[in-house]
Formats: sequence, structure tokens, C-alpha cells
Amino acid sequence: MARRLSFNIAQPVTIVGWFISSILLMALVITASVGLKLPGQDRALTQAFYYAIIAAGLYFVIATLMCVTVYGAYRGHYPQAFKLTMSQRTLMLQTISFMVYMLLGALVFYKVEGWQYLDAVYFTNYTLLTVGIGDYAPQTHTGRALLFPYAIGGIVILGLVVGSIRSLVLEKGKKKLGRRIMEKKREALIKKMQEKRDQNQKLHPIKSHEEADELGMTERERRKFEFEIMRKIQDHASERQKWNALLISGSAWLVLWLVGAVVFWKAEHAQEWSYFGAVYFAYTSLLTIGYGDYKNFSNSGKPAFVFWSLLAVPTLTIVISNMGDTVVKAIRDLTDYLGEFTVLPGENPTKQRAKQLISNAADRFGKDQGKEHMMDEPPGMIGEKEGNEDEEGQKQGAATMATDRFANDIENEEISAAVSAGKRGDEVSKDKHAYHYQLIREFRNVMKHLDENPPRRYTYEEWAWYLKLMGENEDNHASHRKPPVHVKRKGEAEAEEDLDMQQGSTDDRKEEDRQWSWLGHRSPLMGDMGEAEWVLERLSVTLEQELRKALEVVEREKRDLKDKEGEKGGSESSRGSSETLEREENGARR
Repeated sequence: MARRLSFNIAQPVTIVGWFISSILLMALVITASVGLKLPGQDRALTQAFYYAIIAAGLYFVIATLMCVTVYGAYRGHYPQAFKLTMSQRTLMLQTISFMVYMLLGALVFYKVEGWQYLDAVYFTNYTLLTVGIGDYAPQTHTGRALLFPYAIGGIVILGLVVGSIRSLVLEKGKKKLGRRIMEKKREALIKKMQEKRDQNQKLHPIKSHEEADELGMTERERRKFEFEIMRKIQDHASERQKWNALLISGSAWLVLWLVGAVVFWKAEHAQEWSYFGAVYFAYTSLLTIGYGDYKNFSNSGKPAFVFWSLLAVPTLTIVISNMGDTVVKAIRDLTDYLGEFTVLPGENPTKQRAKQLISNAADRFGKDQGKEHMMDEPPGMIGEKEGNEDEEGQKQGAATMATDRFANDIENEEISAAVSAGKRGDEVSKDKHAYHYQLIREFRNVMKHLDENPPRRYTYEEWAWYLKLMGENEDNHASHRKPPVHVKRKGEAEAEEDLDMQQGSTDDRKEEDRQWSWLGHRSPLMGDMGEAEWVLERLSVTLEQELRKALEVVEREKRDLKDKEGEKGGSESSRGSSETLEREENGARR
């Protein structure tokens, strides 16, 4: 983390260290379990022995996963260097804080209540996870008083950890899963369109009026057709990704439940638990109900419960979160529909509502989930309505408001410069300053879209307007191409070029390298960036280039003016010298 060693050195050292730790711990465990003879019938291995088994297994799994990461980096699936992001650091620190908090709390209750330390760890575990089995509880007034702040603090830290896991792991995983689904759907749809001649023609750019007449649409209409198909692919992928996420998290929860029940069934054989009883115990613990009628008494069951609960309870919160986007939403929609037809009818007649319900079900694949954010008119100067700037300012942060004020000042300067150029009759300068004004104004407008939830999704007309400001015309086929079905694995340089195209690079590459399709892998709708973020970056790059060009023009004019003044001064000096020489010659003749 501190980068005192290079990654190429630190990673092998870390992997070898984990493997050595795992092997040594496994050797100790095997020695203790095989070579040790226990006299009598009332002796058993302690909880520490089973914690050692769990630790050795974790060390080995960590080292193996790091080896997989090395292989993936060698094959080009991962970057060669590794750098923790701020969210990753936060998750690590929160997880470490929770474990330290739980273990230190166990040490306190071990001293106050006179328990064994590992029994106190078992108690703090099910207390902070709000399971509350009840086989261990504070018996002293000191222990009960300490429980008040300790439980609140631990639950808060646990909530932070679960929130970080959801925002870091789940959101990133959802994005990758959604993009994978979208890519598969895109490939299948393009293959299907290529099999039909009339549909295949719509994938090729229209380069002449004859082609437009034959196809029955202009190049702009063809591009809009591509855009609408891509929107449907996005919506389908988004819906499917939500259900896939629920399926994956639900399967993980189910495995933890049933496999955990097997472990508890075997560990508590002395209590003669049935498998169904173990399933019941695991279920009530997993849902943090904790009736207390089934309890872990064995030295193997308690460590197994601590490790299992630290995995199972956060998994349950993830399942519930995924249900909010799928099952809960479906139930809410169903409740609304039932209310429409029964106790809370709407203003529309029953027959019309039934037709609307059938229409929504039939068009679900093409449903536009971002419709509430789409405008019928192009944004900015030619259509976007002015909002209440005071209300917008309250929603923005201090840095955003400062940037907005700075952009407003530049807007005023560009408008003043355009008016002055118009009065002078300089139409070229007038158009340039008006173009700069439009860029800056749209830059301000798009900044307001960044924090919208759900994220802003632009209509085709809005995209066409923004692309026109960036120097690309949707009516011109020069920058358009047929979408490829498969994207071959590329080297790092070519992959960076595609990423630059998705993220808004406007460099001077060859024209064929800048051609793209709404259905292609270079489409801005296929990138990892949000649409508002993509547009904002492209606008900022375009504005920077335009202002740099304007600055170069000003500097060139200054140099030309300086050169002219120098030439003028030199000619006057030479004229004065020749006149002096003539006077001297005339004097000499006289």
C-alpha cells in the first residue's frame, strides 16, 4: 500500500509468505490431531485447534487467488501494476476495524465476565451480527453496562462494512455483468440482422442519394435506427443483469444455508441434532432471529459458527438489496395494478387500463427506463428550458458551484466578444465566439446531469446535438461504419485507442480509426462511463482544443503586428540614412 517495494517484488514475496504460513499451520494441525493421544473420555480438542484449521484454509485460498491474479495479469486480463483505490482502502480499513473491535470487545468481556477468551469471541460475534442466540449473556452489572455502547458501535461499523461491500464489489460486478450481457445480446442481434438482406443494409452507412432512395431512409434516420436498437439492448441487459445478480446472490445464500447446516449437524452430533434441526438453526441464525432453542456447545461448532456467520449475514443483506430491484419492484407494480382495478381505481376507464397493462407487458423488452429524463427538444441554446438556478445551486456542492460561476463568467466574455466582432463586421470571429459560448453553456448544463439518480439518459436528438458540438455530424457518413459482430482481443495500445474513443478522446488519428457505430464496441453506450460523464469529457476536450486554437491565433497576430512594426521602423531608419547621405554628397559637391 505504501509502495516501498515494486509490485513485481512485493507480490511474489506475499504469495510465498501466505503459502508458507498455510503449510506451517497445516503441519501443526496435523501433528496435533494425529500424533496426540487423549487419555480419558472427557477430553476434546479446543476451539483454538479448529480456528487454526480455518486460518490455514484461508491462507491457502488467499495465496491461490493471488496466483490466479498473477496468471491473469500475464495473460493480459488484469493490469500489470496494482494500485488501491480510495474505496478499496476504505473497505479494507473498515473490515480491519470491525475485526479489531470485535476481538478487543471479546477481551473486555473475557476479563469482566470470567469467560474463556474464545467463548467471548463467540459472544461478541453473534451480538454484533444481531443474532442473539442467548447461550452467553452478561451476568454482571459492569458487563451489561458495557454492552450498551459496545453493541451500538459494532452495529454501526458492520453497517459501514456492508455498505462498502455493496458499493464497491456489487456495483462494479453489476456493471461488468451488465456489459457482458449487453455484448452478447448485441452480437446475437447483429448476426440475426445480417441474415436478412433488408436489415443487413441498414447496418451499412448510406453514402449516396441512390442508396438512401433504395433503402427508404437517410443516413441520419439509419443512425437513429441503430441508436434505438442499442437502447433496447441496454434495457434488456439491465433487466436481465438485475435478475442474474439476484440469482447469484440467492444461490450463494442458499449454499451457505444448507452447507452450514451440514457443518452444524456434524459438529453437534453429541446433542443428537437432526439435519432438519441444523437447517432450522442455520435459518434462524441467518435471518438474525436467534430463538435460542438450538445452541452450539461443541468446540468445533462455535468456531464454525463465527466464520460462517461473518460470511452468511452480509450475504443476506446483499440478497435483500438485489430483491429491491426485482422481486420487491414486481410486487409493488402488481399491488399498484390490483389497486387500479379494485379499491383505488384511477381516472382512466377499466377497459383502457387493461389495454395499457397488456401493452406494457408486450412492450417490456423495448421499454425505455430512462424516459423520465428524456427531452423532446435539443438541449442548451436551442431547447433546454431554464430551471431555477437557486434550487440547482442548493443541490450542487461548493466545487461544482465555483466551476459553474467560472463558466458563467467565460460565457459572458464570449458573448461580449461575439457582439463586438459583429459590430466590427468580423463574421468569422463572431461565429467562433458564438461556438465557444455554446460549448461552455452545454458544459454547464451537462454538469447538472452528473448527480441525477437514476443516471441521465439522452435522446437521439440530444446525442446528435452534442456530437455536432464536438465536430461530428450524424448526417455525414464519413465517421460512420458497419458494426462488427465480434471484437478480437487487442493489444494494450489498440485497447487504449478503443477506450479513448469511448471516453471521449478527440485526437488527430486517421479517419478510419475514428469511425464508429451506435451498435459497435466503440459506441458511447457501450462504455463504462455514464452518458453525462462521457458527454462532459468530450465537451471539455473540444472546448480546450478550441480555446488553444484561439490563443494560438492571438499569439500569431501579436507576432505579426510586432514584425510589421519592426519592418516599419527599419524602413524609416533606412530612409533617414539615405537622405543624410544625399545631403552629405551634395555638400561635398558644393
